[in-house]
Amino acid sequence: MFDALADRLEAAWKKLRGQDKISQSNIQDALREVRRALLEADVNLQVVKEFISEVEAKAQGAEVITGVRPDQQFIKIVYDELVQVMGETNVPLVQAQNPPTIVLMAGLQGTGKTTATAKLALHLRKIDRTCLMVATDVYRPAAIEQLVTLGKQIDVPVFEMGSDADPVEIARLGVERGRAEKFDTVIIDTAGRLQIDADMMAELARIKEVVQPHETLLVVDAMTGQEAANLTRTFHEQIGITGAILTKLDGDSRGGAALSVRRISGAPIKFVGVGEKVEALQPFYPDRMASRILGMGDVLTLVEKAQEEFDLADAEKMQEKILAAKFDFTDFLKQLRLLKNMGSLGGILKLIPGMNKLSSDQLQQGETQLKRCEAMINSMTQEERKNPDLLASSPSRRRRIAGGSGYKEADVSKLVSDFQKMRSLMQQMGQGSFPGMPGMFGGGMGNPLAAGGNRPTPPGWRGYSGGASAKKKPKKDKKKKGFGTL
Repeated sequence: MFDALADRLEAAWKKLRGQDKISQSNIQDALREVRRALLEADVNLQVVKEFISEVEAKAQGAEVITGVRPDQQFIKIVYDELVQVMGETNVPLVQAQNPPTIVLMAGLQGTGKTTATAKLALHLRKIDRTCLMVATDVYRPAAIEQLVTLGKQIDVPVFEMGSDADPVEIARLGVERGRAEKFDTVIIDTAGRLQIDADMMAELARIKEVVQPHETLLVVDAMTGQEAANLTRTFHEQIGITGAILTKLDGDSRGGAALSVRRISGAPIKFVGVGEKVEALQPFYPDRMASRILGMGDVLTLVEKAQEEFDLADAEKMQEKILAAKFDFTDFLKQLRLLKNMGSLGGILKLIPGMNKLSSDQLQQGETQLKRCEAMINSMTQEERKNPDLLASSPSRRRRIAGGSGYKEADVSKLVSDFQKMRSLMQQMGQGSFPGMPGMFGGGMGNPLAAGGNRPTPPGWRGYSGGASAKKKPKKDKKKKGFGTL
């Protein structure tokens, strides 16, 4: 979502490369690019003006640090200001001293409010908090059925009284049920409208007065850009909200909402929706989001995603298998599926520093290559998965797998050959020797993003030209002029 903004900001850093220091003259071009980048990302105009003013003041007052280039120093200043604009720190969900904690969900129709309710319930369940969802949207067709279906999917109960009951009464009885059955949290899904109107606001106000929520969260669609900030401010002034959930952050919107909501409305962004799946909800960390915007990745979020999916005991067993060169196709298939559970390949790789420059074509090719590997492994017998050497020595087995997976025998041969190379390489790395990184799986597995083959070898690696272990050619004796050899 922040690709266009990141590209524009990259142009700003280039304006300062090669300069000795930040000065009044050379900073103006860079600031102009930053201003343009923010406006194109649909950031609120007032926020842009304040942002540029703050960055300019800090940049001109910054002391030049020895060994730090002006463009690097400017990036640090912009990063700090982005964090400041988005709220500095993560604001966690309130937890009431006397359960249940009551969370009221508000928002316009079409923002993903009902799905966000289920996502929040699943997020809380993962941290061992029991939840009850309450369906009070009696106006939108099938809204109650949608919440009930999502509840079954994530194993969270839903309190509903049909579409003929009064929403305020449903909310009151839902909270009483949550208190009686000792739930930690009760999340109330309310009705939305296509636009803000008096009836919706009055109903929300009545529900809020009756249930006295500890949190009132506004669900905002990131696709609305800077209008999201104005919407948040309006709800805050009329209802009083404690935070916002920004949905559809994985879409092709330009990112202005994330940079505008806190500064314009005063309400912190508490969670962001990063996909359609029920698992795709993350707590909002301004510093991590600033890192993503500036193309620095987000390793902490990547580690948290991995911790949710990977079991420590399994990881230790896998390490032992790798060191003993017993890592097989069954293990590899398991790792592939765990990777898929963490999200899309593109979404994961963009959390890794330096990977933000990958094109959508490269990411698509990586996804395709991984699917090909999975299809071929699924066509193997259990014995063949556990013993890849069987396939290396049997063309008939490879032909059978190729026919079963819909690929060529050459593709299966390449898969087996590269898997054996990878297994050998892993063992050598585990033993402390690192002979080099061969291209894996036709550019599709060890390097799933290489387009059309192996990546070019970086100079300076051991085992390659320019590497530490490359032997220098002996210099030829030049024929001396004059008397020659005496």
